[in-house]
Amino acid sequence: MSSLSQPVTVPFAASAPGRVNLIGEHTDYNDGFVLPMAIERHVTIHVRPREDRLAVLRTQRDRRPVSLDLTATVAPVARGWSNYVRGVIEGYRRIGFVIPGFDADISATLPAGAGLSSSAALEVAMATVVETLCGRSLSRVEKALLCQRAEHEFAGVPCGIMDQFAVCCGEAGHALQLDCRSREVVAVPIDAAVRVLVFDSGVKHSLADGEYAKRRAECASAAQGLGVGSLRDVTVADLEAAAGRLPATEFARARHVVGEIARVPAFVGALRDRDWDRAGQLMGKSHRSLSADYAVSCPELDRIVALSAGVPGIIGCRMTGGGFGGCAVALVEADGAEATARVLHDAYRDATGIDAAWFLTAAASGPTVVVD
Repeated sequence: MSSLSQPVTVPFAASAPGRVNLIGEHTDYNDGFVLPMAIERHVTIHVRPREDRLAVLRTQRDRRPVSLDLTATVAPVARGWSNYVRGVIEGYRRIGFVIPGFDADISATLPAGAGLSSSAALEVAMATVVETLCGRSLSRVEKALLCQRAEHEFAGVPCGIMDQFAVCCGEAGHALQLDCRSREVVAVPIDAAVRVLVFDSGVKHSLADGEYAKRRAECASAAQGLGVGSLRDVTVADLEAAAGRLPATEFARARHVVGEIARVPAFVGALRDRDWDRAGQLMGKSHRSLSADYAVSCPELDRIVALSAGVPGIIGCRMTGGGFGGCAVALVEADGAEATARVLHDAYRDATGIDAAWFLTAAASGPTVVVD
């Protein structure tokens, strides 16, 4: 635990970015590798200190206030966005933070349900608010883990560590290769010759509907069937040799995870070597595995990836995030990137009738605080 200079007692704004995962999907809860980066879209919380010990929260979409008594245990509610905030506040209370009262107006340039970690951004933004009000802070790792626990306990989503780590540890101009077992983070420069395109399928997802938890349970069962602690300990050759020992569905899930873990360092090597053909091939393999073996894609995401193959300037494309909708991510040539994105947009609109949102982004830094 570290200390800020002093508690902030004047109005301020705390922001936390979303994240896009370049490759390494559904590997974080299997102790594997991931390669996310923070993006230039944020959740921002404008804070005004209060004289009492209430937290009064409002969002730009729902102006009805949520009031929390900061002198008492904060409990989750049946459903709703406030559980992400409640879990963070209670997490800090449990470790001895005495949180003063505040009004909070929450806004976002980050779309919810698009696979860009809006929930983690909200959690980390609120964690940053608490630390700023209290004048003390956790390390980035401690902060990420507290936010992860909030999502587990209050939102009911058994997420891995990738989202919160990516949001807390974001570094401008770099993706982050995260070893989800050791928690080692290595910054990987993103060459100026390429840009990252985030392309929204227009299909919203919800990770709390049971599918995410089901995939996680299938992976745990597959690891148990293979006699290992996690699928991180299985090689491609090991898995093929044990094909008959697993039910077909569990074998398919394991095949995705084992292959995807291997694709992350291979993709990092392609980025460092500026081997764009190899990078694109790995993104394509990742998507096909997510669609066929892990069954977390959807027809719209599959269509985006298929259409991208015919668009000059797109190096590679895949779904990103938990799946069942949300966004695709593409690596595109920097020269003409906006024109490239418009070509994909028009092709997708012609094929599906969906006027999809998209944006180009550089890798961004982690949470920030600005005093009003």
